[in-house]
Amino acid sequence: MANTPVPVRDILADHEHLESAKLLVTPQSHRLFFRIVLGTLAVAVLSMFLPWQQFIEGKGEVTAFAPSDRPQVVPSTIGGRIVEWFVQEGQVVTAGQPILRISEVKDEYLDPRTIDRYNEQLTGKSAAVASKRDKVRQTATQIELLGQNLRLSEQKARTKVAQYEAEVRAAMIDSTTSLTQLQRQQTLYDQELTRLTDLENARVKYQNAIAKLQEKRQALQAAQIELNAVALDYGEKIAKARSDQAATMAEIGEGSADVAKLRQNVQNLEIRNGFYIIRAPQNGTIIRAARAGIGEQLKEGETVVTIMPAAAQQAVALLVKPMDVPLLSRGRKVRLQFDGWPALQFAGWPSVSVGTFGGTVAVIDRTPGATGSFRVLVVPDSTEDPWPKQLRLGSGVLGWAMLDQVRVGFEIWRRINGFPPSLRNASDEGFGGGAKSAESQGEKK
Repeated sequence: MANTPVPVRDILADHEHLESAKLLVTPQSHRLFFRIVLGTLAVAVLSMFLPWQQFIEGKGEVTAFAPSDRPQVVPSTIGGRIVEWFVQEGQVVTAGQPILRISEVKDEYLDPRTIDRYNEQLTGKSAAVASKRDKVRQTATQIELLGQNLRLSEQKARTKVAQYEAEVRAAMIDSTTSLTQLQRQQTLYDQELTRLTDLENARVKYQNAIAKLQEKRQALQAAQIELNAVALDYGEKIAKARSDQAATMAEIGEGSADVAKLRQNVQNLEIRNGFYIIRAPQNGTIIRAARAGIGEQLKEGETVVTIMPAAAQQAVALLVKPMDVPLLSRGRKVRLQFDGWPALQFAGWPSVSVGTFGGTVAVIDRTPGATGSFRVLVVPDSTEDPWPKQLRLGSGVLGWAMLDQVRVGFEIWRRINGFPPSLRNASDEGFGGGAKSAESQGEKK
């Protein structure tokens, strides 16, 4: 009979009563443990190839996208005392609607007829300026008339001078003729051809001619002096009139400055009177009153109420670390979890998240804030469900900006080595990585 091998199990079954034989058999619990370990390892290895959504986490709050839609404080333009309230907290107001009325507290504005008194001063000053303008016009007319009189008087004096010049020339001719006749009579008398009487008559005639010439010369000199006096006299009158005109124009300048100042005061008072009623700058809701009661005093520029504008476009302001900013760009998808809304978020697998809302990156600040973090404004994603209507500005938000998808194994390797998240595409604004990810480079290799 051939030797047939006998199974070890059968041999052990025949010797169950032996203690040493029992030690050769693997316990059932150990085999189960090994199966669990192997299964776990297999699952872990397979999970390394699952997709993983890289993300950047940030915290922030709900805000308004446009600056004009953010909560606005309404100050008191002037100082005063609260007289009457027209609204209360939580009330919806429209642009221009009165909020409260204040009264004056400054001494120079306490008189209710201050504007009337300024208007009276303005009327008086304006009348004085108008009167001086008339005086300037009259002086100009006077100067023109003086100029005409000067020209007429000069013409008259020149005519007189010319007349006396002609008479002087005639007198000179007469004196020359008389001298010639006197000399002829003297010659004849010396020759005893004429009488002494004729000689004396010739001498008298010559003397009369000389006297007349002297008289005409004096008259000519007087006419020339009169001509010069006319120019001096009228020149002095014209200069005085022009001086008065210049002085009046200077007074007009001063008066016009006073009129302008009074008009400005009146206008400022009218504008100031409009500040006694504090009005809503835009449509919204009164969310907080900084002052209460009647009779409280307000300082100039002090806040009275805070208004939340109506129909504000909501946004989320997330704060991210500086090292994460280059990975962000406009249009990046963001998942948001609002305080007060229950949610279950798996950042790596956003498709299985519950209770979160979608958004897109709209603005990335160019400079960091006081804490060193960069602010990122996120607006609602039009392709996702709308944000809750019950959201209030200032509510806390936790956000995850979605980056590229990688394998779980690569993500674990990246985190172990401390590498930043990777981007396959560069950012439109230069914020995203300009180099390709290590994973994509590895795939090319």
